[in-house]
Amino acid sequence: MKALAIDEPAHIAVRPATARTTTTPCRHMLRAGAIAGALLLGGCAVGPDYVRPTVTVPSTYKEAPPVAPGWTSARPADDVSRGPWWHVYGDAQLNALEDKVNVSSQSIQKSIAMLKVARAIVDSARAGYFPTVGASVNAARTRYSENVVYHATSGKVIPDYAMTLSATWEPDLWGNISRTVEAAQANAQASAADLETVRLGMHADVALNYFNLRGLDASKKLLDQTIVAYQQALELTQNRFNIGIASQSDVAQAQTQLANAQAQEIDLDVLRAQYEHAIATLIGEPASTFFLPPADASFAPPIIPAGVPSDLLQRRPDIAAAERRTAAANAQVGVAQAAYFPQLLLSATGGLESSALGNLLTAPSRMWSVGPALLGTLFDAGARGATTASAKAEFEGSVADYRQTVLTAFQEVEDNLASLRILQQEAAKQHEAVVASEQALQLMMNQYKVGSVGYLDVVVTQSMALMNERMAVDLDRRQMTASVMLVKALGGKWRSSTEAE
Repeated sequence: MKALAIDEPAHIAVRPATARTTTTPCRHMLRAGAIAGALLLGGCAVGPDYVRPTVTVPSTYKEAPPVAPGWTSARPADDVSRGPWWHVYGDAQLNALEDKVNVSSQSIQKSIAMLKVARAIVDSARAGYFPTVGASVNAARTRYSENVVYHATSGKVIPDYAMTLSATWEPDLWGNISRTVEAAQANAQASAADLETVRLGMHADVALNYFNLRGLDASKKLLDQTIVAYQQALELTQNRFNIGIASQSDVAQAQTQLANAQAQEIDLDVLRAQYEHAIATLIGEPASTFFLPPADASFAPPIIPAGVPSDLLQRRPDIAAAERRTAAANAQVGVAQAAYFPQLLLSATGGLESSALGNLLTAPSRMWSVGPALLGTLFDAGARGATTASAKAEFEGSVADYRQTVLTAFQEVEDNLASLRILQQEAAKQHEAVVASEQALQLMMNQYKVGSVGYLDVVVTQSMALMNERMAVDLDRRQMTASVMLVKALGGKWRSSTEAE
């Protein structure tokens, strides 16, 4: 840091009193400008320059399958929209719901408002680089006491009229303003990333609720088919009872099996209504007026390219937000340390002042005052030290938050990669179990028709077949939700080779 070059210490020690004179102020203003220039040349921003904290990044994902041909990892900017990643599922109804999120979601609207606040704070901080200019017009009459001994104005009424223009400016000698701007900019960037985090989360929640709802639709369709089959089995058993082949207990078991399936179907309506209401809230519509009719949906999860772990630091908006808040905390350390150094305040006032209103606009009424003031704290009982220590601790905490966010991101990716891989294997085996249970049920019904087995054996086989079919549907649904969670964990966007770069 260079030494301060001071031409006239007398002008720095105190602010001159207002003087009324006809002498031109140019010489004094030039002196003040020379002082300010010398101080600015000698000044520098105190505090540590920001360096992004180091994190341990693995070279590959442990659970990742080989990347499918035709896909590549995206590298979006932190505050760029994550894009319509939901289109990869090829569901027109889902696309229509997702399109409503950005427009109608109140959570997103609040995040947009918070981003506007953060950007306004940046503008406010930047205003510190410039002088503050004010103007005033005063008219006053003052009567002085007659009991003031030997005072020239004793007992007199003195009018005073004045029109003044004043300017004050604090040069950024030690980086207090620049560090404040740096912190505000970093916080604004973090707010932009927060907005993208909310958007990504809202879109993912819509997709999760949608696939859960469609999973219930698939289960309901399965139960509808099962109820038809159980009704046919009940009719068969009733006919056999009527001709004396089957017993009354066989009829009761068939009735019980049918009623149980009907109860399961009705029970699905509770969850479906809740998912439907959740989707309505997410897209900004009243749950009372929103309705999503039952429909078939594809339960073939798309291939999600995970890329390499280092991409995650660029793709995840929550990681970007945590890193930007670390930069802001680092700048606050500089702001705290700048308080140890004196402040230079440059001020100038000029205008017209007169005891007679008629003389206010004449040349002899001119008045001006110009000069710097150097202000410093000599003793504060350790307040500045405590503030600096607090800022450093805040920075250390933000570094820990950033590293924890990165670790959590890697965990979420690995969790969902593992879920997709394991669920795919489990679903394949479960579909084999469904085929086997359907064959067993068909054989059991044939044996029952010829009287070689009792209806209790049919009931057991029917229950096993229904359980296996519902488990298969549920595994398909879980694969879809795991794929959505993987997209969210990866940051929400990738490109296919057919997309324009």
